[in-house]
Amino acid sequence: MKVAASTVWGILKEAGIDPAPERACSTWADFLGSQADALLACDFFETVTLFGVRLYVLAVIEHASRRIRILGATTHPTASWVAQATKNMVMDLDDAGCRMRFLIRDRMESTVPRD
Repeated sequence: MKVAASTVWGILKEAGIDPAPERACSTWADFLGSQADALLACDFFETVTLFGVRLYVLAVIEHASRRIRILGATTHPTASWVAQATKNMVMDLDDAGCRMRFLIRDRMESTVPRD
């Protein structure tokens, strides 16, 4: 069910809740900038080796530092492979004292072959 913004505004006004002034001007770029220290983005890309083998590479970028982490490469990425690579990364980040809170990801299932 979709609810119009004016309906939400009316409910908030009736309850005596004023809208936050920063809501109207907050953008996706503002959010990314304010949360950069706690933000990771991940995706697969594919490459072909010199021998013609297609590899799927799982990469993560730390937004604040722009550091890129290659979590692994495989000819056949499975859900369990991705989960293990992600767990390994989380343990590495934890050991380094990094506390990431957000992970941006694409619909990875559409970019890699199904199991």
